Amino acid sequence: MDIYTMLSQVFGAIWFFFPVLLVLAIVRTPWFKGIFGEFQVNLLFRFFLPRDRYHLLKDVTLPTEDGTTQIDHILVSCYGVFVIETKNMKGWIFGAAEQKQWTQKRYKKSFKFQNPLHQNYKHLKALESVLELNPDTLFSVIIFIGDSHFKTPMPENVTYAGGGIRFIKSKTEEQLSEKQVRDIIFFIEQKRFQRGLNTNRRHVAHVKALVERKSGEKICPKCGSGMELRVGRKGKYAGRRFWGCSSYPNCRTVEKAD
Repeated sequence: MDIYTMLSQVFGAIWFFFPVLLVLAIVRTPWFKGIFGEFQVNLLFRFFLPRDRYHLLKDVTLPTEDGTTQIDHILVSCYGVFVIETKNMKGWIFGAAEQKQWTQKRYKKSFKFQNPLHQNYKHLKALESVLELNPDTLFSVIIFIGDSHFKTPMPENVTYAGGGIRFIKSKTEEQLSEKQVRDIIFFIEQKRFQRGLNTNRRHVAHVKALVERKSGEKICPKCGSGMELRVGRKGKYAGRRFWGCSSYPNCRTVEKAD
């Protein structure tokens, strides 16, 4: 076998495995996990909630007095408006309704994240303001997907996928007329920002600036965790200071230190 044939076979094998490796790398990113998690929830709603009674709006970014707020899912029905926050996480989850931060524990490592009930409360208040709705018609739902397990008691509206469906279906008292449902959907569509990368970037920048202003802590632009000042041991940051996400290795965001 000559050298050209051997090289051809080697490069052929590389080109065969490259797409596979690329897909595996993408699948492991927080971005893909978030997208896939929302896709799972979308399917869940489509299969287990009647589409003529529950109207699903996805990835809704609305204006607020101090910027924007981004809502994963809104279900509008005659039984109320369900505002859904999804969390695609692994490991043990610790938290209580009144705590500002909850804890995710994986492989003996702990990571802090914002209490999703507090996070979703802001979404509810934004909808209440934009739509001028009675707060009694709004319901907060937090759905965890992925291989996560609650290690502390949770409210009934903080649950897994199936529990989220049961919570939504437990609301059986009609509170909105068909006309009100149509009007709510219309107003949300009118008020929301156009879906796209620019809208997402603007919202992330707003959230990051808001949190940093309140806490004085540098925030990761991708996952919202705190950033830690570190010194590189190897690679392009060797011997230099840089900001690294505190949720490493779940999030590998780095930024240059000033």
